[in-house]
Amino acid sequence: MCLIMEAADDHVVDGGVLAAPSNFSMVEDGIYRSGFPKPENFGFLTTLSLRSIIYLCPEPYPEENLKFLEANNIKLFQFGIEGKTDPPTPMPKDTVLDALRVLVDVRNHPILIHCKAGKHRTGCLVGCLRKVQSWCLSSVLEEYQKNAGVKWRQRDLNFIEAFDTASLRQCLLSIMYRYHGYGFKRKRLVHEEENVQTLKPQAAKV
Repeated sequence: MCLIMEAADDHVVDGGVLAAPSNFSMVEDGIYRSGFPKPENFGFLTTLSLRSIIYLCPEPYPEENLKFLEANNIKLFQFGIEGKTDPPTPMPKDTVLDALRVLVDVRNHPILIHCKAGKHRTGCLVGCLRKVQSWCLSSVLEEYQKNAGVKWRQRDLNFIEAFDTASLRQCLLSIMYRYHGYGFKRKRLVHEEENVQTLKPQAAKV
C-alpha cells in the first residue's frame, strides 16, 4: 500500500509559527520535497535537521540561502535541469540518474528535494525514486499528478514511465538502499568495499 504523507503549511513550535516552503511534503522518513525555500522558511527547515539539499534548477543558489546552508552544515547538490515549456525541454535522463544516486544514499539524509515550484522536476525525481522502490506504476503517476495539480505534464509522465531502474544497478552494487521496517532509524547502508566506486554526481555548491 502506497502512502503519501503531507505536512501542514504552518507548524507551531514553542508558541511560534514556522512556515514551511510551498508545496512541502514528506516523501518518507528522512526525505522531503518542496518548492524553493524562502528566508521565512528557514526556521521551519531547521526543525528537519537536514544534511543535504538537492536543487534541480540551473540558476545560482541565492546568497542568503547559501549562508543558511553553511550555518546549518547542510550540503548542497545542484543539478541544472531546465524547466522551460516553450519550447519544451525534455528531462535529461543522465542528470536525473545522478540526482537519484545522491537521493538513495542514506548518508545524505535527512534530505530536501526542490526546484522552483516543487512540482515538475521534483515530481520526476520522486517518481523515479518510487520506481526504484518498486511502487506500482499507477501509484507513481498518481502521486506525480497529485503534487503537480492542474499543471501536470504528459511528457513528465512519459519520462517517469520510461525510466529504467536498471540504470542504477551499478550504483546499488556499492550502495545498497535497504529497509528493515519503515522508520528512518531502521534504514541500513551496506557497503561492498570491493565494488565501491567514487560517485561524481553533477552537483556543485555554488
